[in-house]
Amino acid sequence: MTQELRNSFGRVFLTIDVNEKNKWVHVNWMGYLTEDNIKTGAIAYTQALQKAGYKCVLNDTRLILGSWDHSLDWVLNDWAPRAARSGLKFFAMITTPESFADSSASIFYAKLKSFQAQVFDDKGKAEKWLQQYSLQS
Repeated sequence: MTQELRNSFGRVFLTIDVNEKNKWVHVNWMGYLTEDNIKTGAIAYTQALQKAGYKCVLNDTRLILGSWDHSLDWVLNDWAPRAARSGLKFFAMITTPESFADSSASIFYAKLKSFQAQVFDDKGKAEKWLQQYSLQS
């Protein structure tokens, strides 16, 4: 079942899908994201990951409009360590090259210490990388 999170205007900004076949949580961000959207969304999918008992997240940011630099400090220093304690070990981020969201993703990737992450511009490659960890016994 896919969970949808909506912003104050009623627009979906995040979908969360617990993928039982691949044993990961797939999240798809969209639109302009506020700091509150990012915090609410990240906490929600971390809870879904922990509840499912999985260790992998497929994080699709290709539909984000604009940067999310305003939330990088919180993501790196608050959310990431909490997500790691909740079981997150492998994080595949899909971005659109040369976009503002890709710029934020590059900073995130360079500074992240809490779990292993890779940034991709191709969903198939991201899934293939993540499957080597998600499908292990």
